[in-house]
Amino acid sequence: MGHEISRREAIGSAGAIGALGILSSFFESEALASTSAASQKVNLLELPALPFPEDALEPVIDKETVRIHHDKHFAGYVAGLNKDLKTLDQARQSGSFDSIKQVSRDLAFNASGVILHWIYFSTIGPNAGGKPVGKLDVLIKRDFGSYDIFWKQFSAASKTVEASGWGVLAWEPFSEKLLVLQAEKHQNLTSWGCMPIMVCDVWEHAYYLKYQNRRAEYVDNFAKIIDWPKVEKRFEKYCLNK
Repeated sequence: MGHEISRREAIGSAGAIGALGILSSFFESEALASTSAASQKVNLLELPALPFPEDALEPVIDKETVRIHHDKHFAGYVAGLNKDLKTLDQARQSGSFDSIKQVSRDLAFNASGVILHWIYFSTIGPNAGGKPVGKLDVLIKRDFGSYDIFWKQFSAASKTVEASGWGVLAWEPFSEKLLVLQAEKHQNLTSWGCMPIMVCDVWEHAYYLKYQNRRAEYVDNFAKIIDWPKVEKRFEKYCLNK
């Protein structure tokens, strides 16, 4: 880049991804990999290390899929975000914004991909599954009726995303309620102000080597790798304490 762009500047530049409800502080004091450096700030412009061994999610997700998903697809979004921010920086310096429509679209696509992959990889893992506990459990029962009803809605939403996208459990701060959303192509069909706290990636690269076209089977098995304590921690820190 012409000059270094900070994480805060990157988030500040990403007005086009406001529909995801991204807060600039979402990843502060968080490291994707499990380390003792709890105060380390995350740089969204760099690919983080995978927080578990590549084969740790088997048999739900195979080693090769995890490797390709993280090292190729996630990395591609990070590279795209860096490119988009460089393009915007050059446009500001030149004073020419003739291509702003395309750049804004690219920024929404790549920045959304980076954010959602951060959440995806940091809230799944081995020896997981089960159900949430604590405040998140209480609110799931309040807003959906029960965990089982929530999961039926979440899995149905994930299975029926048109083309590619995500199933999203999000906190809507205006009504202070949990919502299940579909994020088609991950920059579309979102709700302004919502904070995604748990996501199921249903782009084909997340499951195709093992499940081929059996997305529904992948989504059903996805429940086994959701790390609910991590989801609960993020929910309490970034949603309830705002």
